[in-house]
Amino acid sequence: AFDRKSGDIAWKQDRNFKTPVEGDHGYATPLVIQHNGAESILVWGAEHLTIHNAADGAQVWQCGNFNPDENKLWPSIATPVIVGEHAVIAFGRNDRGIPRLHGVRLAGDGEVTDSAHAWLRDDVGTFVPSPVAYQKSVYLVRDRGQVECLDPATGKTIWKDALPKGRANYYASPLIAGDLLYAPREDGAVFVASIANGEFKLLTETDMGEPVIGSPVPTNGRILIRGNKHLFCIGAR
Repeated sequence: AFDRKSGDIAWKQDRNFKTPVEGDHGYATPLVIQHNGAESILVWGAEHLTIHNAADGAQVWQCGNFNPDENKLWPSIATPVIVGEHAVIAFGRNDRGIPRLHGVRLAGDGEVTDSAHAWLRDDVGTFVPSPVAYQKSVYLVRDRGQVECLDPATGKTIWKDALPKGRANYYASPLIAGDLLYAPREDGAVFVASIANGEFKLLTETDMGEPVIGSPVPTNGRILIRGNKHLFCIGAR
């Protein structure tokens, strides 16, 4: 952690875990959470989920056993999403037909591996796009455009549908705002679909004219999308 005024290192906490090849490759974003009444940092990487005190980085919680078969080439790319007391973590290689989707309870302290795993799905997941939470449900846009809505407490599918397929994959994480799901595809096609009342309806498809792998961001009633060469702003005139 860094001091935002000076740039000096405020604290540093090592996370030393032994993993198979590429298991220690981490791309997920840390999350600020409240854990047992204290501001904390949740970190996903090296096949372990850990929680740290935000003040000094001390590790207060740890959950492992996400890859008991020691599969190789399973980096941590998608950022976890938190709904209530559960974290939902997309892991495995959905791009190779071996996804893993984990539901983890964030209660307790210390080493909680044996008690924290709430559920596991081996038939659904994502490789790159992060799940997104909306109105107490979790939504996935999978690498080939499948859309799935799940219950974060049980992992059960509530409904599923699909965005249009193309030769390109979906690498950007989806955005949900105002009952609308925004999903860019790598080839520059950006799809907007309604998910109101639990029903999926594709509304628009827009060709940005260049590749898009950056995730859309909401700001002041508009959506920012970073393309390969340009920054686009989408909104009502």
